[in-house]
Amino acid sequence: MRHRLSFAGQLLLLQLAIVLLVVGAVAAVSIAEADATFRRVEGERLRSVGENTAINRTVRLGLDNPLGREALETVAESARAVSGASYVMVADAAGTIVTGPDAGRAAPLGDSTGLTGRSWVGVITDGGKSLAAHVPVLDEVTGAFIGLIIVGRAYPTLIDQLGTAVTDLLTYLVLGIALGAGGSLLLARRVKRQTLGLEPREIAGLVEHREAMLHGIKEGVIGTDSAHRVTLANDEAIRLLGMPPDVVGRSLEEQPLEPALLDVLTGRSVGVDQVVLSDDRVVVLNRQPVVMRDRTVGSVTTLRDRTELTALRRELDVSRHTTDTLRAQAHEFVNRLHTIAGLVELGEHDEVVRYITRASELHESLDREVTRVVRDTALAALLIAKASLASEQGVTLSIGEGTDLPPVDDRLSADLVTVVGNLVDNAFDALTPGGAISVTVRAEERDVVVTVTDSGPGVPPEMAERVFQQGYSTKDSRQGHHGLGLAMIRLICVHRGGGVSVSGSTFTARLGLS
Repeated sequence: MRHRLSFAGQLLLLQLAIVLLVVGAVAAVSIAEADATFRRVEGERLRSVGENTAINRTVRLGLDNPLGREALETVAESARAVSGASYVMVADAAGTIVTGPDAGRAAPLGDSTGLTGRSWVGVITDGGKSLAAHVPVLDEVTGAFIGLIIVGRAYPTLIDQLGTAVTDLLTYLVLGIALGAGGSLLLARRVKRQTLGLEPREIAGLVEHREAMLHGIKEGVIGTDSAHRVTLANDEAIRLLGMPPDVVGRSLEEQPLEPALLDVLTGRSVGVDQVVLSDDRVVVLNRQPVVMRDRTVGSVTTLRDRTELTALRRELDVSRHTTDTLRAQAHEFVNRLHTIAGLVELGEHDEVVRYITRASELHESLDREVTRVVRDTALAALLIAKASLASEQGVTLSIGEGTDLPPVDDRLSADLVTVVGNLVDNAFDALTPGGAISVTVRAEERDVVVTVTDSGPGVPPEMAERVFQQGYSTKDSRQGHHGLGLAMIRLICVHRGGGVSVSGSTFTARLGLS
């Protein structure tokens, strides 16, 4: 298995590479500065040597008199020895060298302006690179141009220039390596502490696994930081909460969430398996704070969609209502049989006939009253069943004035059964024997309006909204009651383009016909 460098080792090598690049750049700058300094300082010195030689009386007289050329040789060599220049040559007005081993040869002028009577300092490349100063020699009497003093010094090589700066470069290199290594180690320790000791490949693997897990599970998962900004959210959470796909990094407070839903996600509402409505869905949330080093840094909330379970519960409610009807009727039938049996034993045969007639007329009267104004079979059967249950519990259930419902489609019929059944059951829970319930169902132009009124104490005004939004229930939650009845009614009404409200002990639900 190939050995992999640790994160600290990678940082150290990277820092050392950067230090070497910086030192290389410093070396290039140092060489450029040394070159510019050489040209400036040496150029001025060479010019000064040339000027001192050019005003020498021997040089002026020697250029005018061919017999004085030997004296020129002496002056040039003396100037070279004293100044430390590489060479000092004297040329005549035509630019021909008159001293030294190159006498008789044209002087290397390059782009010099010396023959025009003006001083010049620059680089000459003839016979090797050198820095030269050209100073004109003027006649002592007339001031005419009579010759040229050429003072030069060999140009230092790149190695010579590096040698000049090597001391400083070594200092920079050692200091840079020391600082880079120390800084790399400190940075590596800090990063390693912040990444919990994980190497980059391990962090990349964790991110890949997290993404695969988050988007692969069916439950919604949303994470937030301590400021309630979204740090992660999988596809299911975005769908259930109705948030935009780019919600990561945004605050929950900015999202169009239901107040109850926002309370759970931000931790203002605590508890296990909290049931909240999100748009037209029933969602169960469980929020868990994330604590690191004894400090809460955020939270993770899981979301489960219970809308399908709610729909199944609605179907079970229909079956339960049917079962309640059969049980109540069976119980009522048994009571009547006991009554008839007692009358027979007493020999009251005429009373038996009258009792059976009264019971049949009462039952038929109730059936006729309900089916006359409620022409939906399922809802009519529900109301008859609830009337039987009410009679069994000592409660009066009546059909309110204005009730008029024509036949409706199967989906609306199922929704009406759920809404009326739950509202009547809530009324039963609020009453004691001797109480009364009134149910009114009427079809308007675009809606069906259901009104259920009981003689109980009613809902306090301050609870009028909470009973629908927060899973409110007057039952003991330890027995499995989470207040889903009213929440489910609101869900159905909103889904059908209507709504539900309460005023005291009167609940009014509005369901759209379409």
